[in-house]
Amino acid sequence: MSETSSICFTGLFGQEKAKHLFSRSLMASRVPHAYIFRGPDGVGKRLFAQGVAAAINCRERRGAVACGNCSSCRKFRSKSHPDFLLIQPVKGVIKIEQIRQLAKELSYPPFESEMRIVVLEDVHTMRREAANSLLKMLEEPPPNNLLILTAESSQEILSTLTSRCQVLPFSRLSASDTTAILAAHGVEPEAALLLARLSEGSPGRAMLFQKSEMVMIWREVVSVLSDPSLLPDRDVGILLRLAEKMAAQKDDLPSFLSLLKIWIRDLLLPVSTTGEAVKDDFRLRKSWSSAELFAKLQAISRAEQELARNCNRNLVCEVLLFALQ
Repeated sequence: MSETSSICFTGLFGQEKAKHLFSRSLMASRVPHAYIFRGPDGVGKRLFAQGVAAAINCRERRGAVACGNCSSCRKFRSKSHPDFLLIQPVKGVIKIEQIRQLAKELSYPPFESEMRIVVLEDVHTMRREAANSLLKMLEEPPPNNLLILTAESSQEILSTLTSRCQVLPFSRLSASDTTAILAAHGVEPEAALLLARLSEGSPGRAMLFQKSEMVMIWREVVSVLSDPSLLPDRDVGILLRLAEKMAAQKDDLPSFLSLLKIWIRDLLLPVSTTGEAVKDDFRLRKSWSSAELFAKLQAISRAEQELARNCNRNLVCEVLLFALQ
């Protein structure tokens, strides 16, 4: 394993570009005062941030590689390092009070390391007031502190924040890497293959699907909608019960709708993006034209928009299922 690929003793798969860019900066002693790790959810941004923190403060680092065994690395591994701070959204939002508290903490020097590492997760959730407070911190960065901001690539963040940080891009993982990660977490091979496909290269999303009932309900919805014998006028009760199960996903419902989009998109293609034959889970037993499939994709997009406007979940799911049948 090369130095660049093993920079994180956490064992992060993929993200070679991000690893290379950070490794080059660390080896040249030109680590900036702030990074933005930007990419899809669940592809290893926080895991990489932990590896960055370990590498910077490792006491026996070899080039750009954290040893994983020194006292500093052991503290990172046990999540007890006093100079590593993780700030996460509270009820979906990073609040101004969190940024103000951070400013107070950064006014003091690191406890035991040369550099304190602060990870602010999902900065796209910040309100403008909190973002402006963070911007002041980035404009006059306190010494001996490295700020790592993470953001979902599809979400907008203030350009003034981006301009004051070095951006490291993160991408979706390959199906084989995602499957390997799931297998390492004890997921059965067949289930790992399906989850890797459904998550579209996001191991974090795949683990979310694994822990919830989402995939089981998705299979049921796909099976019913694909059944040629389904008659909406006769089988209203079946569709309403499915809509109730979908609505019960609550905060996971947007992810569930994403799974339906993947299913419809795969019906438009004879093979998956990996070049493998589409699995039976995605095959269609009804005869839908391309125009009808595109209309169903639009119906899912409308449902996503309605959820974003806080429309009634049950009603959104009911209308969607009748549009998809």
